[in-house]
Amino acid sequence: MSQNLKTNSIVFLSVPESLRGQIESLSHDDFCIDPGIPLPVEIPDGEETLNMEELTWEMIVSGMLRVITDGKENSEWIDYYRRFVLAVRPAIMGEFTEAAIMKAHNGDFDLALEILDSLRGLFPASPAVMLNRALVLEKKASALEQRNAASAESASHAAAWNAADSAYTEALSLHPPFPDIAFNAGFFYLGRRDFCRARECFSRYVGYAGEDSRKKEKALSIINDIDRSGLADERFSNAWQLMQQGDAAAGMRIIHDFIEEYPGVWNGWFVLGWALRCQCRWEDAADSFRKAIELGGGSSDTRNELAICLMELSDLKNARRELEAALHDDPENIKIISNLGVLALKNGNNDEAAAFFRTVLELDPEDPIAKKYLQGVGC
Repeated sequence: MSQNLKTNSIVFLSVPESLRGQIESLSHDDFCIDPGIPLPVEIPDGEETLNMEELTWEMIVSGMLRVITDGKENSEWIDYYRRFVLAVRPAIMGEFTEAAIMKAHNGDFDLALEILDSLRGLFPASPAVMLNRALVLEKKASALEQRNAASAESASHAAAWNAADSAYTEALSLHPPFPDIAFNAGFFYLGRRDFCRARECFSRYVGYAGEDSRKKEKALSIINDIDRSGLADERFSNAWQLMQQGDAAAGMRIIHDFIEEYPGVWNGWFVLGWALRCQCRWEDAADSFRKAIELGGGSSDTRNELAICLMELSDLKNARRELEAALHDDPENIKIISNLGVLALKNGNNDEAAAFFRTVLELDPEDPIAKKYLQGVGC
């Protein structure tokens, strides 16, 4: 054995005698062992040196994945390491994809992304990997937004949304195109109220999809809704962007122009209510949110916003009604559960408030708002 190089927790070794026969057995028509290329091995956590008696395939594969993902050290060997890993772990795509999805489902987004980055190193042009990465980044951004929403219009999640946007943009540039990327990107931009880009993505999907696709019918329906409601109008997207930037006064001026042309579109009334709430015009904001609900925009977000206004107006009974309706539609929404806790405090029900904030912490153990309020009620 000869040690050639050490970088962080990776050691590069010549093929050990103890594994030489096993490794050489991997040679086949598509892959051949090159004894002249050293093997990167990951040293176990907490260890400073490598115990050769404890050397395992997993340590070798982990080392190769580290080098492949980093893409900087010994780049001339990366393609060889890719083929080596696939020879040792031919089912790694499915195994790692399943693991990443499970980690994201459990809220461990950073580890999920780390796993997907390893897959991306192995399969640089895989549309499935790029789509899964974009979806995880989207879920991470959404979770961060819920966590920070109660602290005014926090911008701490903006970088996460930008990362998801960049991931979708990169995935959409693939050639040949991958239809599911366009379809999922359409919903991403729809959720971000960027209706122009949403329409563009759904239009691209329609061009890719087969004639009998249910998803194609859904995409066409959304395109028709956007066109009919005028949501691709630049005034709406400009108003929304101004609100996200914290300029409620400018956003309100622009959305007024949009509403004059499209008075029957609930989305415009929602943005107007948002702008008025940010200016503490509680009664006017509540009227705008009620109008949005009347026009069909009775989503959990709209009802949650209306409840905030009603709490400020001391209409606690109707605020609870709106929050309970919102929670029925979105039972794990941290913003809604937190506001139910705040409402319980306003009603003097400290035990009920504590129960709501503990529920928030079950969903997100790091939620700062729930921690703050639980300390305030002595729990």
